[in-house]
Amino acid sequence: MAFAFGSLVPTNTNTLCLSISLQPLSNLIITTKNHTKFMFSGRGSFSYGNSLSCSDQRASSSSSSIATIVCSASNKPSSSEISSTAKIRSEVLSPFRSVRMFFYVAFIASGSLGGFIAATQLIGALANPSRAPQVADIAKGLGIDIGAVSIFAFLYFRENKAKNAQEARLSREESLSNLRLRVDEKKIIPVSSLRGIARLVICAGPASYVTESFKRSLPFTEGLIDRGVLVVPFVTDGNPASLEFEESDEELDKRRKRLWQLAPVYITEWSEWLNDQKKLAGVSSESPVYLSLRLDGRVRGSGVGYPPWNALVAQLPPVKGIWTGLLDGMDGRVL
Repeated sequence: MAFAFGSLVPTNTNTLCLSISLQPLSNLIITTKNHTKFMFSGRGSFSYGNSLSCSDQRASSSSSSIATIVCSASNKPSSSEISSTAKIRSEVLSPFRSVRMFFYVAFIASGSLGGFIAATQLIGALANPSRAPQVADIAKGLGIDIGAVSIFAFLYFRENKAKNAQEARLSREESLSNLRLRVDEKKIIPVSSLRGIARLVICAGPASYVTESFKRSLPFTEGLIDRGVLVVPFVTDGNPASLEFEESDEELDKRRKRLWQLAPVYITEWSEWLNDQKKLAGVSSESPVYLSLRLDGRVRGSGVGYPPWNALVAQLPPVKGIWTGLLDGMDGRVL
């Protein structure tokens, strides 16, 4: 048995192509890094979870066969995994919400039972003239039960709405954390790896918008870098943005390049995530927008137009110095 491996080159569609030459080609066993084995025989395809799928394409030959295995991988976890992570984070952020909702349900059940009993008593009292003096008291008790059920039902549905909104927001943030960024020619990282390190500001729009955002940030370069801000310029019209750095001050030029050094990878996934955010916010898909993230990766602010660089410098605490750690959570409220 002989194997011939070709080069594995990722493309924008996250596809790896591997050609294997076997003589003869009957059974193929693939072992992953975690020692999971797959047996592949004959024509067909197989898949592994939500991250790997393979198909077999052969060229018939009398002496040998060539199997081309096309593997597709996605950076995104499954929706169920995102939902599970979001629920866990939601429980951590609001630990007493489940307790409150439990008591709301208990009070609703108790009030409903009391109201049912009062309603039957009221019907009996109305049907029996001898019990007419009790009608007022029974009706009063029934009204109290109905009022209690209504109040606790309102509180429960309001709490449940807040829970669903928080989980949806955390799910969107988890999706964002799985998107990829290029730091330099050799290094690609997920957004999640910058949690606790940098406050990202995503500028998404046509090239002219990104260029103007860059120009407006120049006077605030020092303050933004000191506050751990890194910009992700996401050009949506396919044209190159003009990010021209001055050569007069070498040190300042380095800091500006550091501020704007990140670049989105896998543009399709970024576009899908951004379009989802715009739909939820009721913003036109053509509108240029910005998103500001906290150190913990949660969305701090967003809007249509240019990022408020001066407000970021004024409101965010430095990430170095005597206040390091103490003010890490003072990023403002989350959306």
